[in-house]
Amino acid sequence: MTAREAAAAREPAPVGGFGGARGGLRGAQWLQSVSKPKDTRRTLARLAGFFRGETRSLLATLLLVLASGVLTLCLPWLIGRGIDAMAGTVDLRALAAAAAALLAAYLMDAGLNVGQGWLMARASQRIVAAMRGALFAKLQRMPVAFFDRHDHGDLMSRLANDIDNVSVIISQSTTQLMATVMIITGSLALMLVMSPLLTLASLVTVPLVFLLTRTVSARTRVLFKEQQALLGALNGHIEENISGIQVVKAFNHQRATLAQFTELNERLCAVGIRAQIWSGYIMPMMNVINNVGFAAVAGVGGLLAVRGAITVGVIASFLGYSRQFSRPLNDLANIYNSLQTALAGAERVFEILEQAEEPADPDTAVALEHPKGGVEFRNVAFGYRPDVNVLAGISFSAPPGSTTALVGPTGAGKTTIVNLLARFHDVSGGAILLDGLDIRNCRRDSLRRCFGIVLQDTYLFSGTIRENILYGRPQASEAEMVRAARMANAESFIRHLPQGYDTRLSESGASLSQGQRQLLAIARVILTDPAILILDEATSSVDTRTEAHIQEAILAVMAGRTSFIIAHRLSTIRNADRILVIDGGRIAESGSHQELLQAGGTYARMCRGQA
Repeated sequence: MTAREAAAAREPAPVGGFGGARGGLRGAQWLQSVSKPKDTRRTLARLAGFFRGETRSLLATLLLVLASGVLTLCLPWLIGRGIDAMAGTVDLRALAAAAAALLAAYLMDAGLNVGQGWLMARASQRIVAAMRGALFAKLQRMPVAFFDRHDHGDLMSRLANDIDNVSVIISQSTTQLMATVMIITGSLALMLVMSPLLTLASLVTVPLVFLLTRTVSARTRVLFKEQQALLGALNGHIEENISGIQVVKAFNHQRATLAQFTELNERLCAVGIRAQIWSGYIMPMMNVINNVGFAAVAGVGGLLAVRGAITVGVIASFLGYSRQFSRPLNDLANIYNSLQTALAGAERVFEILEQAEEPADPDTAVALEHPKGGVEFRNVAFGYRPDVNVLAGISFSAPPGSTTALVGPTGAGKTTIVNLLARFHDVSGGAILLDGLDIRNCRRDSLRRCFGIVLQDTYLFSGTIRENILYGRPQASEAEMVRAARMANAESFIRHLPQGYDTRLSESGASLSQGQRQLLAIARVILTDPAILILDEATSSVDTRTEAHIQEAILAVMAGRTSFIIAHRLSTIRNADRILVIDGGRIAESGSHQELLQAGGTYARMCRGQA
């Protein structure tokens, strides 16, 4: 359904099909209310599902973390033994043993850290690849209308930026989180063994750490979520502007476009500043809290040493363990703060993964093997909303090999009819039959292979001309491809290109003229040999000479095929077997060109208006 048809039907936004809108300007309005953060536990549970595929790597990493943690826990004890070896009479043998053990522990810990980093780098990239693959595969299963309701730049931002944020956190924070849990547990246990009183003094700072973490994360969670949403909207605005740069310049809209960009960019900057400021509070405040705890341990330890309750070496070891205990708390707070970015990105990814997909084919669905192309609409009704019908009581038949033209005012429902035929939507009432079979009982893949579609706005993919023609049938031979290009009147200009069929095209084929792009699209359709051809304003945006070439190509591809032509230029449909005049979602008139002229109704007035 086109944007104009949607407006005529009083729909809130254009929805899917051959005439769907790209949807870039909606980004700014969509961002007026950023969705609130979702359930963190649920998001983490969804992430855990992707971690299961890397169980072996994660277990190996955990073993290396445990070994590294044991060595880390040994370091303060070895330092204490070295200090005690120097108390009073210096015990050189004990001092040398402690120093050698320390050196070995540091070297082994470095090796274990390298192994952890290598394993997690590999695992994290695989996890992220799986997430990106799941999201892209999900997009392939979404109905066409979904893409008209979502900003394209925002979808690309979810595929790129949001998943990259998850990647960074996984690769950098997973091992750190494992090590943190072990070091905190081990340090606390050893501290309690060495001196319960000193342990109590060091734990005074723990409530302050959790209070700080809770206060800061409550703010950063919302801000990082808003930052990612704004980044998606900004990407959408940039993508829309670059795609439509000719229109922007033609209407001298550069200043307004720049103003929109500046507004989004400044909002993103402001939110980013607030997010970074709040997240930046963590480290300075944690250092203050840690220093308070360190001073408390040193003071209490000094008193105990003066009384002979503990040795200086024990105090040194305890200070090391208290540092090891407080530093992981610091890291844990920092990880939790950084995790907000990953959760914000993961939530946006899962929002798409949780969307309802195009309904699956029923088990009883049949595959269309050799369709003849007979089409029948039986009292078809359809509305994009239950309370608003776009079509009502549409009934007609198109025998195999016939040509049916759809004409009528903008917003009448012409494009909606062919959208329903291709099952981009299912009818609300009535039925559409193909060769006598309800299309809802056909497998979608086999149904859509029945159609060849040539649109007003032709889309060509980045790649060679050869790849674009072969897009619908990659297994076709060179001779078949050349024959299709010749039938489409495209071979003459292809041969004059520098590399012929191997000439690379820019995005959307911008290096070719509109007529050349249209001829390539027709060649692509001819190669697929469809039973039914749909032409939606295929010649409305080209000059008269190019139109003649395109019409000649269209006549070649229409031969022997059921064809549906949507046209405002009535001269292109005079030879149609049947012309349907659609008005207000109903068939106002039906007949051949001559029959409708003789009737003197709406079609006759339209012809006189174009004479």
